[in-house]
Amino acid sequence: PLLKVWSVAPTRPPASRRVGSPYNYPFSDNIPTVVADLAGRMVADAAWYLAPLLGAAQLTAAAVGLTATLSADLWGPSKNTLLYIRPTTLRVTANGYAVLTSRAEVQRVIAEFTAFFRERLTAYAAQGRHPVNGQVEIRVTGLDHPSDADSAGARAPLLSALRPRADHPEWDTAVWLDVLTLPGTPDAEAFYRELERFLLTTYDGGYALTRVEWSKGWGYTDEAAWDDEEVLGTAVPASFRDGVGPGWDEAATVLDRLDPHRVFGTALLNRLFP
Repeated sequence: PLLKVWSVAPTRPPASRRVGSPYNYPFSDNIPTVVADLAGRMVADAAWYLAPLLGAAQLTAAAVGLTATLSADLWGPSKNTLLYIRPTTLRVTANGYAVLTSRAEVQRVIAEFTAFFRERLTAYAAQGRHPVNGQVEIRVTGLDHPSDADSAGARAPLLSALRPRADHPEWDTAVWLDVLTLPGTPDAEAFYRELERFLLTTYDGGYALTRVEWSKGWGYTDEAAWDDEEVLGTAVPASFRDGVGPGWDEAATVLDRLDPHRVFGTALLNRLFP
């Protein structure tokens, strides 16, 4: 596992390497031969059983790469430490969710998620099924507080996954959860569906709440993403309704006002906002 922490430091710490441009993780952009060969065999020969070997190879490449490129401790503008995806980065598909909770409950969320993930991965492997062959990414951030924008009249975006909940002011943190796998991996959608059901039922507004990460996969059936009627029609809208402040319904009203004829509509948007 790789743990990376971003901290504000006006001056460069003695052990940090100064970076003047983004894309400072070349080992992830230029795939090592062993990783490329394994991924190629899995896709070309349907050798999905090689997933554990691919995972180990990627972990080794990351560990060696961080040391070889002195990338374990970087200092510079945020874009230079955050941007890392390039055309040469291995292409994967991913699901994505943000779990809103309090900082005190972050460890609990991560522990529950990883325990369920490992249990299901082990159960699938026992059946000769390997739906995941990429990384698991867990990120912890703050929320979209208008006061951080330093602009009079600023408001949190209505449909941001990081929009604070007015009915839960103690929720000041988001735990982002993404599971990556190669496109076309058998059983991936079914696995993602199980994971999504766990997140939606476990973090249902008690001490935490699951929201979808718009740019990733969600709303899974056993065959496809963005296709589960209950998630699209009930779970997603409910996650933006807190009974106190503006949310999903105000967003729907704004969209109707700005685009009454759905000129900019899509099949997915029309299902979310019928």
